[in-house]
Amino acid sequence: MHELSIMEGALESALQEARRAGARQVHAMTLRIGTLSGVVPEALRFAFDALAPGTEAEGAQLVIESVPARFWCEDCKQEFSAADLFPECPECSRPSTELRAGREMELVSMEIE
Repeated sequence: MHELSIMEGALESALQEARRAGARQVHAMTLRIGTLSGVVPEALRFAFDALAPGTEAEGAQLVIESVPARFWCEDCKQEFSAADLFPECPECSRPSTELRAGREMELVSMEIE
């Protein structure tokens, strides 16, 4: 389960930032996860629930924002969404090789006190 190591890193980053800000408690963390990142959101939640107790994030809410895969069509000069790694432009049906979004794994915000 690589989600455990991903969550370890995200939680440690969040805790370091909270400490730098002088916070005593993390109330919420928001992660942005791309649909093609290979990360299973439920496994991230499980990892968070296992790792947060005993830290400043104990009892915090974990919010996971899903980022859909978006590709670029060079011929049509437009971005489009697709559910897999074999996308075809909806306008011209040509395959795209340029992924613009969908592999993100980012800590985007926290609520701290």
